[in-house]
Amino acid sequence: MGHKTPLFDEHVVLGARIVPFGGWDMPLHYGSQIREHHRVRRDAGMFDVSHMRIIDLDGSSAPGFLGRLIANDPARLRVPGRALYSCMLNRQGGVIDDLILYFRAPTRYRLVVNAATAEKDLAWMRDQATGMAVHIRPRQDLAMIAVQGPNARTKATDLIPAELRERSMALKPFVAVEQDDWFISRMGYTGEDGFELICPAGEAPALWRGLKDAEVAPCGLGARDTLRLEAGLNLSGQDMDETVSPLESGLAWTIAWGPAERDFIGRSALEVQRARGGLRRFVGLLLTGRGVLRRQQEVLSDGKPVGEVTSGGFAPTLERSIAFARVASGIGGGCQVLIHDKGVPARVVKPPFVRNGRPRIDL
Repeated sequence: MGHKTPLFDEHVVLGARIVPFGGWDMPLHYGSQIREHHRVRRDAGMFDVSHMRIIDLDGSSAPGFLGRLIANDPARLRVPGRALYSCMLNRQGGVIDDLILYFRAPTRYRLVVNAATAEKDLAWMRDQATGMAVHIRPRQDLAMIAVQGPNARTKATDLIPAELRERSMALKPFVAVEQDDWFISRMGYTGEDGFELICPAGEAPALWRGLKDAEVAPCGLGARDTLRLEAGLNLSGQDMDETVSPLESGLAWTIAWGPAERDFIGRSALEVQRARGGLRRFVGLLLTGRGVLRRQQEVLSDGKPVGEVTSGGFAPTLERSIAFARVASGIGGGCQVLIHDKGVPARVVKPPFVRNGRPRIDL
């Protein structure tokens, strides 16, 4: 049996199919993964993401500590509530985890990291913080619900504490507001608009039920995965891991190379990779033949292996099979994917596959 979030009993009452994920017992779906996917694209859905670890950092060394810990530059954050996305790297430039960093005050920050790597992340952070004036505090007393979709923010508004309601509706993307233990950000992992609502664990079940009464559809891990894939969003442990750098994971944009004196962990390894060249490309694939793209399938060009699918599946919005793949730099616009020992044709495209809830017209 895995860990259980504060919403576990709510999932059971709703008849969710429970599966293990990152050491947690989580809902895969509540009857139809595809229906849940479409509810998020067309209206509003909610996800229990309380398994993700919320970590608060404070102390006089916190800015310098974070400047070395992550590849993006936390000094870019100067206004309380602002956030950025970054990778946390090992010394070889591999991705330990990807995360969201929030600036709360000059020496106070909040991190949100992935469930499957949370304990490893914490151990790494504490090791790097040795001798520094920074306090690292996991917030297991909090829960998090992601409300996503074109109508998500409107439907969630009445469930937000009155003192935060007006400020929440005025939020821009990648910005949060907070009061006491409520923390509301305009963020998501679906390619749709919405909020991520952090609240005390004991208040989460009432919030979940209130959202359901507001006709926000409960959604599971299955829909979350197809939504993020369509939106061109990486999954830690599949699309990147400790053996692969951001430069080969479509995440070069998350690296802040300036100022040159900021010696973040993994920087020297990335500089060597960049100077050497010949890096593999991280691309999208659109299957043009019959079949379903899956992780670890081999990608071929002119019948020769050139890479591997990292994430793949059926995209309900497109009614096609799509994937991410890491391939040789010289690959052209077409390739084949080895499915059941047969090379099935596919087209190389640049993610995302879906924008603003609609398939890209150029696909």
